[in-house]
Amino acid sequence: MVRSLRLATLPALEVMTLILLVPALPRLLPLLHVPDHHVRRIRDLGRAAAQAYLWFVVAGVVLMLLWRWIQPYGWTAPLLVAGGLLLGLTRAANPTGQVRQRAPWERAGSLLVAGLFLIWVAALVAGELGRQDAQRDAEQVVRRVAVVLMSTERLDFAPPGPRYEDLGKGVHYRYRYTDLRLLLERDHRYYLLRLGWDHDTDPTYVIEDDDTIRIELRPGVLPRTDR
Repeated sequence: MVRSLRLATLPALEVMTLILLVPALPRLLPLLHVPDHHVRRIRDLGRAAAQAYLWFVVAGVVLMLLWRWIQPYGWTAPLLVAGGLLLGLTRAANPTGQVRQRAPWERAGSLLVAGLFLIWVAALVAGELGRQDAQRDAEQVVRRVAVVLMSTERLDFAPPGPRYEDLGKGVHYRYRYTDLRLLLERDHRYYLLRLGWDHDTDPTYVIEDDDTIRIELRPGVLPRTDR
C-alpha cells in the first residue's frame, strides 16, 4: 500500500480533464457539429442533474450509513456528497437560471466541505488500489525480485525460514540464505518474504544492511509471454 498511490496516471488525468470540460459542453458540442436537438437534450439533462443536487447529497449520506455493505465501493458515498455540493453552487441549480445570492461564508463553506470529501475519495481509492496490489503480490510472490542474503553470522529466522547453507569457516560471508523475495526497501532495511509465503501465518523478515550483511538482488521468475 505504501507504493501504490498511483492515482496520478494518464487515465485518471484524462477523466479529470473530461470532468472539467463538462460545464463547457453546451458550447463545445456545436463546434463539433452535434445536432441542435441533441445539444438541447444534453443541456436539459445537465440542468435537471444540477437542480437535483440535494438528492445527490442525501444519496451520499445514505450510502455512508450503509458503509459496511457497499465496500469496496465506499468511495462513491463521499463522491456523491461532494458532487451535490458543487452542483448546488452552479447557476443551473436554480429553476430561474440565476445564481442564488449566498453569503461569502456559505459559499466558502460548501467549497471547503466538498474539497474535504474529494480528498477522502482520493484516500479511499488509493487504499483500494493498494489492497489490490498487495493481493496480487501475495498471490505471485515468486515474480518479485529475488534476494540472496550473505551473512558473517548465522541469522535466527522465524520458522519456516528461507533455505540455509553453511559455506565453511574460510569464507567471510559464511552463511547464505536463498528462496527470498523482496517486498520493499526503506532506509537500508530490506523487507523480505520467503517463497511460498502465506499472508495468514508467515512472517515478514526485516533485515538491516550493515558490514556483516551482503544482499544480492536477482531477477525473480518473469511471467510467461506468448510469442
